Amino acid sequence: MKVIASSIRKGNVIDQDGKLYVVLSAENIHPGKGTPVSQIEMRRISDGVKISERYKTTDQVEKATIEDHNFNFLYKDADGFHFMNNENYDQIQVQKDVIGDAEPYLQENMTVKLSLHDLAAVAITLPQRVTLEVVETEPVTKGQTASSSYKPAILSNGIRSAVPPHVGTGTRIVVLTEDGSYVERAKD
Repeated sequence: MKVIASSIRKGNVIDQDGKLYVVLSAENIHPGKGTPVSQIEMRRISDGVKISERYKTTDQVEKATIEDHNFNFLYKDADGFHFMNNENYDQIQVQKDVIGDAEPYLQENMTVKLSLHDLAAVAITLPQRVTLEVVETEPVTKGQTASSSYKPAILSNGIRSAVPPHVGTGTRIVVLTEDGSYVERAKD
């Protein structure tokens, strides 16, 4: 299906020269003078090579047909990551390069959206927020208010984040999967 380059978004899959590419980032640039362009960074699905392309915003780009399905994350082993389709209980194995920087956020039984092309996973979409435990941070200081600056913390998945001063070790917090930033204390 042909679409204009300015409508391409992160996670889309493009068919270029008979090869499939997953879009890592897409930015529309409108200079003061000259033609607006779309700067698209993508990764070739077959071998993981990253490329950067620049198109005029009105250029036609071939968008591959992709089906999105909800899958439950089961486990990780030497072969890759294993997921199960929620509707028909089919299991699928996904390679590490498709998972990429989403790996630390995967939790057992977490529901994710996998984008499939010819029954092969090409992209993953995590839930927007996950609940994690703070395993290491500076001690709570008496008298500090929640509005003061944030302090560094290491979460149970190994990711570093910044948390308010009142959050101590062992506290469960909600973070955004996009960048690992603190949202709120977990309500459980």
